[in-house]
Amino acid sequence: MADTYRKPTLDKDLDKFATMEEATGLLNRGFVTPGLALVFIFLCAVIAAVFVTGHPGAVTIIAAAAIGAYMALNIGANDVANNMGPAVGSQAMTMGVALAIAAIFESAGALIAGGDVIATISKDIIDPAAVSDPDVFIAAMMAALVAAAMWIHLATFIGAPVSTTHSIVGGVMGAGIAAAGVDAVNWATMGSIAASWVISPFMGGVIAALFLAFIKMAIIYRQDKIAAARRWVPVLIAIMAGAFAAYLSLKGLRALVDISFSEALMIGAATALASWLIARPLIARQSRGLENRNQSLRKLFGIPLICSAALLSFAHGANDVANAVGPLAAIVHTAEYGDVSARVTIPLWVMAVGAAGISLGLILFGPKLIRMVGNQITKLNPMRAYCVALSAAITVIIASWLGLPVSSTHIAVGAVFGVGFFREWYTEKSARRANYVTRHRINPPDGKASKGRLAEQRRRKLVRRAHFLQIIAAWVITVPAAAVLSGVLFVVLRGVLS
Repeated sequence: MADTYRKPTLDKDLDKFATMEEATGLLNRGFVTPGLALVFIFLCAVIAAVFVTGHPGAVTIIAAAAIGAYMALNIGANDVANNMGPAVGSQAMTMGVALAIAAIFESAGALIAGGDVIATISKDIIDPAAVSDPDVFIAAMMAALVAAAMWIHLATFIGAPVSTTHSIVGGVMGAGIAAAGVDAVNWATMGSIAASWVISPFMGGVIAALFLAFIKMAIIYRQDKIAAARRWVPVLIAIMAGAFAAYLSLKGLRALVDISFSEALMIGAATALASWLIARPLIARQSRGLENRNQSLRKLFGIPLICSAALLSFAHGANDVANAVGPLAAIVHTAEYGDVSARVTIPLWVMAVGAAGISLGLILFGPKLIRMVGNQITKLNPMRAYCVALSAAITVIIASWLGLPVSSTHIAVGAVFGVGFFREWYTEKSARRANYVTRHRINPPDGKASKGRLAEQRRRKLVRRAHFLQIIAAWVITVPAAAVLSGVLFVVLRGVLS
């Protein structure tokens, strides 16, 4: 009888083959995304060759196009997570929907409102007169692009959302110092950028925490949550719509229409009023029949959160595509005309490289950072994610009014931290919350056990400290790391090209 249960040799061999095929498939899957990225970089070089063959400096432009494509891929992989992470982490949308929305709106923002002209010396970091030699300038810009892209690639690999703007600023600074010395750097501008390391996340965190505090007091811990939601959710939607209208007027559409700060505020106020009038009957209809509990409230924030993520992606594409194609456009101009200009026109094919690269980088490599921002720093629901998105728009508006250079990455991630740390403080200190939890406990245990459970809940850390310290460390060393790497690459490039 024992022989009847023995597996035949053929079956054993087939099982081994099946196991080997499965393992090979899993191994090959890890090479698909890098392979697609390499194909994209190669295609961008081919496209550049089609447009510039026969022009002076064609080889340099083709090489720069490949580097710009690599930079755009890394911007998509790292920076876009800040827009989509909260919406995905709060389960307002799936990862697939988030990737599709972000890719569409990032590309639209880059191509529609990406700008016709841009400062070639990023953010006025380097005096153009200090690198007036075309060969020196091209080597500096190529070194800056490669260094920034490599640093962002490393940050994405370790799971740290960093500022792509600060990366390219560090790259330009390092190459400028290597090319012309420390006097070539505009240190006043660098000082304001360094100040933004603190200002951006702090401002974003405070604003997000304030809105979350308001939602808790005005809606969540009310006896009739649904009635409170009918009153206040339309107001919150109106604030969000007005903030994004002003935000897009200032940051996303400046290349198409010249809008002053006061005009942007008027546009925002008009949009807020119209949105409130539209949202009131919609929220009243959507809230009918909902149970009087927090889970019901989340449904009312779902659509506004999706819209805010799409608008943030549009504005991000309009602004941050310049980090990839600004230095590339400068290289193209300098290689073609043989002179260094402070401002250049960006060819359409260069904008297309940036837009496509950001979208493809998001799709291929973005999910890792989206999960980090959305799930692994602190737990988000639609209300908390809404506060993060709204904080990002309002902080940029305030920073523009104050004339402060800020990073959208630092703002969004700082807002996530702000929400998490506020929840820790509120859980431990709020008498309102403690009384509400005590009154609404369904089956209250004995007093001693209840006090112990409440004390344990108050001691919980709702922000993962390891991620907090890792991200802060990455922010602090972004500019110096990109600068050192860029300086080294500049020296190498000059040695190779000379």
